Amino acid sequence: MNASEPQFWMMIASIVIAICFVFMAAALIAIAIVIRRIVNTVRKLEERINPVIEKIEPLMEKVNAIGEQGKIISAQFSEMSIYLSNATRNFSESTELIRDEIAELKELVGQTAVVAKEKVEMISDTIDRTHGQVVSTADFIQRKVIGPARELAAIMAGIRKGLEVLLAPTPKRIDRAYTDEELFIG
Repeated sequence: MNASEPQFWMMIASIVIAICFVFMAAALIAIAIVIRRIVNTVRKLEERINPVIEKIEPLMEKVNAIGEQGKIISAQFSEMSIYLSNATRNFSESTELIRDEIAELKELVGQTAVVAKEKVEMISDTIDRTHGQVVSTADFIQRKVIGPARELAAIMAGIRKGLEVLLAPTPKRIDRAYTDEELFIG
């Protein structure tokens, strides 16, 4: 056959098409083999993963339950944070009131301390004045009453002794014996 004949080119085209079909068949066979290997690998992987998935399913249910509980807890925390902010605000207001009361108490205690100090000084002065008056009264009584009374008592004792001597019976004579009682001067 000749290159200028159309049949030659048709035959070449048929051969090229046949070679292409062979390559396509080889490629399809290679793809089929690769797909079969992938399918086998996926089956083996599925066989291995199925027990894990069966174990994970209850865990996922628990995780979902925990997630639900987390949402509930989050709502409770939100509600509790509102209460805590209210409590904090109330505590702050109470603290402010307590500060005001403490300031008033400090002022009252300061005034009371000043008044108490003045009263203590006044009482101390009164006690000192009273003590001075008691001492001067005691000195006055000592000088004006007790001293003269003592002198008067001494004079009266002297007068009594003098009267006793003057009015006493006459002494007995020495030539006789005296009893002990008679010798006693009382």
